[in-house]
Amino acid sequence: MFKPFQIQDLLQGLSRSFSSRPKAGGVLLISAGGLGDTVLFSLVLPRLASLAKDGEQVTVLIRREAAKMAFLLPPGMNVMAIDFKLLRHSLSYRRQTFARLFETHYRLAVSTDFLRHPHLDDSLIRAAAADQSAAMEPRSWPKYDRALRQNRNLFQRLFDSGPVHLDKVVRWARFADWLTGTTAPAPKVELPQGLIGDTELIEPADVMIQPFSAVKLKQSPPDLYRMLIEQFPEGTRVAITGAPGDLDNNPDFRRLLALPNVAFDSSTFVDLVPKLKAARLVISVDTALMHLAIGLGAPTIGLASAAYVGEIVPYAEEITPANAHILFQPMACQGCLGACPLAPVDGMYPCIAGLAPARIKATADSILSPKA
Repeated sequence: MFKPFQIQDLLQGLSRSFSSRPKAGGVLLISAGGLGDTVLFSLVLPRLASLAKDGEQVTVLIRREAAKMAFLLPPGMNVMAIDFKLLRHSLSYRRQTFARLFETHYRLAVSTDFLRHPHLDDSLIRAAAADQSAAMEPRSWPKYDRALRQNRNLFQRLFDSGPVHLDKVVRWARFADWLTGTTAPAPKVELPQGLIGDTELIEPADVMIQPFSAVKLKQSPPDLYRMLIEQFPEGTRVAITGAPGDLDNNPDFRRLLALPNVAFDSSTFVDLVPKLKAARLVISVDTALMHLAIGLGAPTIGLASAAYVGEIVPYAEEITPANAHILFQPMACQGCLGACPLAPVDGMYPCIAGLAPARIKATADSILSPKA
């Protein structure tokens, strides 16, 4: 990570070029979350895009890895994918990125995240040097609170979006109301129909399972999925989904592929869309695929930790569609936002270890064999 004085040197070098900038125009929306956040952010994005004046371009700045979900963004938007790892460690990449933002000369720049890094997210706002800028009051981050306070002067407008534990989509919707001067209900987790043209599938999977997480402590064991698969109705076709390296990183899950009618599917998110829409059931850990499946209308069981209760999952009642079945084990420490205070249980967070297999099975049965 660069020291603050190095960042200032880069930005001061840009400031000497103010006279050569074009006339201000366009809106920059910075969303620095991951893949799952990008799915949910896309629900509110059309409202934020209304900040643009007639003829203005809207640019959405997202993390490079989140660009895998860029197909969810409304058509006509310019997508700028930034490698935050390089932004942190490469001086030349940082200089190039800052120059690109500065030279565009946006009329309005909006940082849309509640959790902001003062030397990454805020440095992008500083580099853009838009005529106007806005953000939410940031979530407290003890390591960076002093720097965040110092960065308040980057923004002409700051919005108090509410308590720490508030549904992410509801928070964005409130922010959009404040920015646009309008009032509208928070959107349900429902993606637009016709997002991608329907594809004719040959023998699509009846059940799609995403058991993998970048945080292994959030994963349930393969024996849970074996139990579910073995008790699905006879002939049920099952696809285990994941990135190409997930089976290498989780070799215990390979034995699931030996079960009848079970295969591995490493399709990209965009290629998974028609498969998810065709599935009778999706079972997923709390990850981007879960949000995507729910948004597409697939009957979905989400196996969630209790870490983000009140912020992400389960969704707030007013935005939850009928096809979402998010299961979690209530805990006294729920809402820890990933800073688990408890020791792991069998390689899992205690709240994940506490998910009752019988409850998961009963929910799956009710979806696959609904009562008349």
